[in-house]
Amino acid sequence: MSFSPEERKRYARHFSLPGFGTEGQQRLKESSVLCIGAGGLGSPITMYLAAAGVGHVGVVDADTVDVSNLQRQLLFGSGNVGEKKVHAAAERLRDINPAILISTHDTIFRADNAMALAGEFNLLIDGTDNFPTRYLSNDVAVFLGIPNVYGSIFRFEGQVAVFAPHLGGPCYRCLFPNPPDPGSVPNCAEGGVLGVLPGVVGSLQAMEAIKLLAGIGESSTGRLLHYDALALKFREFKLRRDPLCPVCGDSPTITEPIDYEEFCGMPAIPNPIPDVPAIDVHELKAKLDRGDAFQFIDVREKEENDFCKIEGAKLIPLGEFMERLGEIEKDRPVVVHCKVGGRSARAVEILIAHGFDATNVEGGINAWSEEIDESVPLY
Repeated sequence: MSFSPEERKRYARHFSLPGFGTEGQQRLKESSVLCIGAGGLGSPITMYLAAAGVGHVGVVDADTVDVSNLQRQLLFGSGNVGEKKVHAAAERLRDINPAILISTHDTIFRADNAMALAGEFNLLIDGTDNFPTRYLSNDVAVFLGIPNVYGSIFRFEGQVAVFAPHLGGPCYRCLFPNPPDPGSVPNCAEGGVLGVLPGVVGSLQAMEAIKLLAGIGESSTGRLLHYDALALKFREFKLRRDPLCPVCGDSPTITEPIDYEEFCGMPAIPNPIPDVPAIDVHELKAKLDRGDAFQFIDVREKEENDFCKIEGAKLIPLGEFMERLGEIEKDRPVVVHCKVGGRSARAVEILIAHGFDATNVEGGINAWSEEIDESVPLY
């Protein structure tokens, strides 16, 4: 076993573990993991893999550190705001363990680069928060014959599973053959997430990866673990491989990456706000002050509305918008707002397509807070 004196000190607690020892540590040293995403899940995943001594940790992310990340993304500190995430992550991970290789990829994990990015790794970990990338990471892992350690979080709940058809288990598509309808599942920015939650779920993902790489314990292949943080409850669901799965089934019809944004009906990274009729918050205030006859709609989630609101707006969350169109009158103009203008622009597109006279509020309630009423808190 090839360990330096410094490594023998660093991994001493691993060496003394029954069933792990120097052999398990050597396997970690010879292993490589690609973590897709350096956010809430990617933070604990990459830090624990680096600390454990995984020989090569790769990180894929195209984002920049924002103040709103710091509540849960412990890879970063206040001094990293404005930096590219992969650059800040590499510095932090090399400080945790300078003896391992850290490779970074400042790009979106896409159908046209995924196979090349993942091809040199033994295992993928999905630390993303969007459906196109989840399906892509699943399919690439199946094509390469390597495990995909999946995790997801939402508000106070999370899920963890290992998808590995080559080990006899199912893949992500066996569990979710079709993505949800666009807009029906809020992301973390829209629905919120308790900061500690990704720490728990990401740590579980890191544990599953280490077990697989070191050859210890029982993998969660064929099982889905659900975590309810508010109740401190774990539930386990048995999963079965679908012989009709288009990727890992008996007669696969998908054998290479596809257009996942088209498949999911949504972009992996949100597109710029659609070009729809719009007013700024000063024009909105003038309309409200004059008492203009229009319908004012807020398409954020209930919890966001409870936290802060513009008086007079009727709450219809975007995920409920289609089924509640009947609550909006067609003979009066409609003005729509959300947090920063993206969801409300999508709602305006829907309204216009159904014959309404609709307008978006540019910048949303955050612009209202910054430019009109400081008593309305930013979030």
